[in-house]
Amino acid sequence: MSGLVPVPEARARVLAGVAPLPAERVPLAAALGLVTAERIVARSPVPPFTNSAMDGYALRAADTAAPPARLRVVGLLLAGSHTEVPVGPGDAMRIMTGAPVPPGADAVCMVERVEVSPDGATVTIGHTLAAGDHVRRAGGDVAAGDEVFAAGTVLNAGALGVLAGLGDADVLVHRRPVVGVLSTGDELVEAPGALGPGQIHESNRTALLALVEQSGFVGVDLGVVGDDEHVVANALRDAARRCDAVVTSGGVSVGDRDVVKAVLGEISGGSMQWMQVAVKPAKPFAFGAIGDQQTPVFGLPGNPVSALVSFELFARPALRSMAGHRDLDRPVALAVADEPFARRRDGKVHLVRVEARLGGDGLVHVRSAGGQESHQLHAMARANALAVLPDGDGVAAGGRVDAMLLDAGSLGSAVAATAPGPRP
Repeated sequence: MSGLVPVPEARARVLAGVAPLPAERVPLAAALGLVTAERIVARSPVPPFTNSAMDGYALRAADTAAPPARLRVVGLLLAGSHTEVPVGPGDAMRIMTGAPVPPGADAVCMVERVEVSPDGATVTIGHTLAAGDHVRRAGGDVAAGDEVFAAGTVLNAGALGVLAGLGDADVLVHRRPVVGVLSTGDELVEAPGALGPGQIHESNRTALLALVEQSGFVGVDLGVVGDDEHVVANALRDAARRCDAVVTSGGVSVGDRDVVKAVLGEISGGSMQWMQVAVKPAKPFAFGAIGDQQTPVFGLPGNPVSALVSFELFARPALRSMAGHRDLDRPVALAVADEPFARRRDGKVHLVRVEARLGGDGLVHVRSAGGQESHQLHAMARANALAVLPDGDGVAAGGRVDAMLLDAGSLGSAVAATAPGPRP
């Protein structure tokens, strides 16, 4: 169909219009899920000293070369303590996990494999140990000067533990985008308001705010406004001052009453791009920048499913880029179609709401989540993936289809072997 913008082109236009937000230094306790804005190099080794990996006895491995070896106990060393008393030939020192290995010792025999004399003065070792057994060497995890994390690393729980272990109290990261969400339309009523003739309960704003938060951003509820150009313009100008990005739903199509389109065209200074994207659902889409801050604005369609799919395809990757992420997209799995997905040729990619599961064969399987019309949000709520059907006749039962995983965690280990990124 002429005039349609392919999904990759629409996505490229959006990503070209955003940039990572400025970096800030935050405490480790506030950094989970954020992205490093600099290369992090260890200033000190981890562990900082050679220590015991077991509760047991520190000794010289050479003394166990001809077991059984009977050794004198010359002391006790607890975690957090230190001794200058050496372990000499024929000696052993009781040691706890994490305690520094004393001078002269080069191995630790775990306590379960030691026979202790009744008076505790000697121990007998019935097997041969090698130097380094049950010993954690200084710098064995991280050496001073090592690159611990590259710029662009997403900080998970383990990464924060590493930084804490290095003695860092804070980290330089890109901050979370603050994203305003605005719904427009005279027909919208905020629950639990009573419905008048021709009115519907607002749902897009609620779902989009949840998606914003679920994606790791900070959502700002901009409310619901009617089809009044002055009110819409004021709401958008205020949002541009308060937020790093703005998401609107409704009013960006080709209708006579598409107020959002008119207002954005006026206040964007001509930066708005109006697209009819070659995808179903989510064909109408707008992107540009507003306000003195040139705040990115994503104009999503008004139909509920279209709004959510448009967010997944265009807004979410752009917001992740603003947050400093390098991996912008949901993972995609090559899945087995458990039922036929028929379609007609129309020049567009079709995204089918599906339920994906890991089958007993180790493969991801998909089947329809229900109704596929752009207003049928219930099926979208059940879906944990979108099956990607290129222009053509669809996929037969048993065929293979790309599935964009909206909830990768629901599939467990099946996701590990999938490649990231959308393929529509």
